[in-house]
Amino acid sequence: MSGSGRVGGSVRAVGRALHLPFTGTARGIRKATHAHGAGESGLGKLIELHGVNGAGDVMITIALASTVFFSVPTDEARGRVALYLAITMAPFTVLAPVIGPLLDKVPHGRRAAMAGAMGARALLALVLSGAVVTGSIEMYPAALGVLVASKAYGVVRSAVVPRLLPPRFSLVKANSRVTLGGLLATGVAAPVGAGLQALGPRYPLYGAFVIFVVGTFLSFSLPPKVDSAKGEDTALLAADEQHLHGPHRQPVKRPGLRTVGIAVTHALGANTALRWLSGFLTFFLAFLLREHPLTGQSAAVSLGMVAVAAGAGNALGTAMGAWLRSRAPELIIVTVVAVVLGAAITTAVFFGAFLVACLAAVAGFSQALAKLSLDALIQRDVPELVRTSAFARSETLLQMSWVFGGAVGIVMPLNGTLGLSVAAAVVALGWVTTVRGLLVSSRHGAGPRARVA
Repeated sequence: MSGSGRVGGSVRAVGRALHLPFTGTARGIRKATHAHGAGESGLGKLIELHGVNGAGDVMITIALASTVFFSVPTDEARGRVALYLAITMAPFTVLAPVIGPLLDKVPHGRRAAMAGAMGARALLALVLSGAVVTGSIEMYPAALGVLVASKAYGVVRSAVVPRLLPPRFSLVKANSRVTLGGLLATGVAAPVGAGLQALGPRYPLYGAFVIFVVGTFLSFSLPPKVDSAKGEDTALLAADEQHLHGPHRQPVKRPGLRTVGIAVTHALGANTALRWLSGFLTFFLAFLLREHPLTGQSAAVSLGMVAVAAGAGNALGTAMGAWLRSRAPELIIVTVVAVVLGAAITTAVFFGAFLVACLAAVAGFSQALAKLSLDALIQRDVPELVRTSAFARSETLLQMSWVFGGAVGIVMPLNGTLGLSVAAAVVALGWVTTVRGLLVSSRHGAGPRARVA
């Protein structure tokens, strides 16, 4: 009996030793995501869910990038990428504006909406796993479905953050905490996806399927309060604002983005310029560095260095937002756009390997902070009854700006100085047309919201 007891004890000890790395990691993640009241408010669970979302998305991105971009010569790759953007994004321009109103019709089912977006991408990952091997046309509608589902998740996620805000948390800090969780998960999942890609193009998609299934169940672990949406309505852009009839047949103005002040519209304009730059750099540098790699490096290494620099800048911007206690997101946007403009001009004039990597890092940093600040302004200034639709409309505009920038990057001659001069001009236009409105808004605070809430 004593011998069998010792054997049983040894087996349990070995089991604990093998189990400890996983349980210890899980406890560490849970401790980090639930810190500073995020566990009690429910924000911690949203951070974890967003991490799952980021990990699944990067798996799909790896699989599609290898199929559309890296598997063919540069000229053919440009045509393939252009076709991919046209086939997937043209329908998206029609579908994206519908996402917000559709979600507004189920305001009490936000958890179900997020679960549905996760489940849809799980099924579409399986469809893509067959399409990437055969090269069938199914890849394009499936990729469009993934994009739409991803944006639907993003709209709902942004809308529920204010409901899960811990005490003494600014909206910028909460948004950045969620985004940072997604970035960290993406950083962990990217090498795993690359390893699966080495086994075959369908294996990252199998990984995405498993991840999104997990996300489907995690969506329902969010607190029930995220489903509460008393009196929500549809946000209208300034040109669409209407006068509706109240209970006594009196005209009642339905709030649109302009009725809540100039901060949101000008912040959206500045973010549009930065998102255009992101799309432009993604495709312009991808093709430029394939043909003209950084000094002493191969094309793959050059692309990897720039991608790592952009990712590091994005993570740094998000991390800074997580610690930022600023109550003036307008000033953050004005500052970061000015910084990225200076970086773009410098790189265009003194084009070189080091400056290209620096521009990628600065662009990632600026885009992260500017987007966090835009989200905070929408959450601060747009009344809750129209907030979901406001996020849907802003996300649609930003996505289309990214696609437009990418299209310009695809057709632009592969000349670094010329390309980055064009990029600097676009960013300058976005900064000049928005800086005054943002500075005026920062001096007047968030007063407009009180008048329409």
